[in-house]
Amino acid sequence: MYYQLYELNHAMMAPWRAVADHMRLAYSNPLNPLSHTCFGRTMAAGLEVLERVTRRYGKPAFGLDTTTVDGQPVSVREKVVWQRPFCNLVHFERMLPGGHRADPKILMVAPMSGHYATLLRGTVETLLPHAEIYITDWIDARMVPLSDGSFDLDDFIDYVIEMLHALGPDTHVIAVCQPSVPVLAAVAVMEEDGDPLAPASMTLMGGPIDTRVNPTAVNRLAEERPIEWFRDNVIMPVPWPQPGFMRLVYPGFLQLSGFMSMNLDRHLIAHKEFFEHLVKNDGDAAEKHRDFYDEYLAVMDMTAEFYLQTVETVFMRHALPKGEMMHRSRRVDTGAIRNVALLTVEGENDDISGVGQTKAAQTICPNIPDDRRLHYMQPDVGHYGVFNGSRFRREIAPRIVSFIEANRREKRPVPRVIKGGKVGGR
Repeated sequence: MYYQLYELNHAMMAPWRAVADHMRLAYSNPLNPLSHTCFGRTMAAGLEVLERVTRRYGKPAFGLDTTTVDGQPVSVREKVVWQRPFCNLVHFERMLPGGHRADPKILMVAPMSGHYATLLRGTVETLLPHAEIYITDWIDARMVPLSDGSFDLDDFIDYVIEMLHALGPDTHVIAVCQPSVPVLAAVAVMEEDGDPLAPASMTLMGGPIDTRVNPTAVNRLAEERPIEWFRDNVIMPVPWPQPGFMRLVYPGFLQLSGFMSMNLDRHLIAHKEFFEHLVKNDGDAAEKHRDFYDEYLAVMDMTAEFYLQTVETVFMRHALPKGEMMHRSRRVDTGAIRNVALLTVEGENDDISGVGQTKAAQTICPNIPDDRRLHYMQPDVGHYGVFNGSRFRREIAPRIVSFIEANRREKRPVPRVIKGGKVGGR
């Protein structure tokens, strides 16, 4: 009944949120003399904090309307080019001038691990000037009716293969965090089948390829509990009147609780500082807080079958690095990957996917030629810094672009070498 109680609590708080929001507007209205006093700003700040911590955050917008290509501003529009019940494939279509060279196509596979694909907004924004970007926009499981069937790890792999088929030849795939495992499995299946539409390259970023290497707190939790514990304690039916009524899911609010409990003191301090910024009328700092938490607190449900299969396959049995992972009754053979170039990226301070867990892909794919593989470890970044932030823009993204350009199936000039950071081979 936890999910139902959560929904009931949210509904019961609705009138109080509305009152708090109206009072905040009253205290912050410049026509109100109190808004120019410390007392008025304190009241408005407290009311805004109350409204925000009790709010349910909806899916944010990507909001990428423009980019810069060859130094010129270019408009961008979002276009859904492929659809299934649990995923839309969104193309960030750039309105390029005639005669512009054909840029590489990148399929960016966002994690299905609680947050929406908009978590990768900064990743898309950074790579958009250099490529045609397509991203997996996963659907909140609570919004998918039971009549649309189930979705598990095998379906995830099938979706990746279908999307690569839809995008055609010379596509490059980037997997961020959790999808590194199903993407690597999908590429192995395609290579074993001799599929001509297998990607030209795959980039795996901060992914749990082998969680036996430098296990983190997240990894240890999965190993300490039997799968039945997860099934009994975190799987719940979607309550009425949601479209996915009675679908078994791992609820987003539980996932968010887990995320925040890992660094609870940091979140409490952030909200305290947010309150102080509002009282001091420091609008820029307060807006940065809003932008971050509007994204961070927007979570989605995952189907129970996908979550449980992923926990058991990836974190308990370590099936992929052991060569025991199955996809629809066939063994996933990563040794079959011969023609797809491989780039692995890690963060030195990653507390979600420990150092070496992503690099393990280099070991279990022994038949990729050495001149078509690269591992890069970014100093001084944690998990989110692997795919977002200043170091990603300055150090990681240029390497991804260079690697993709160097491994396009059409002949391209070899890109310049970018200095900095730590680069290694296998």
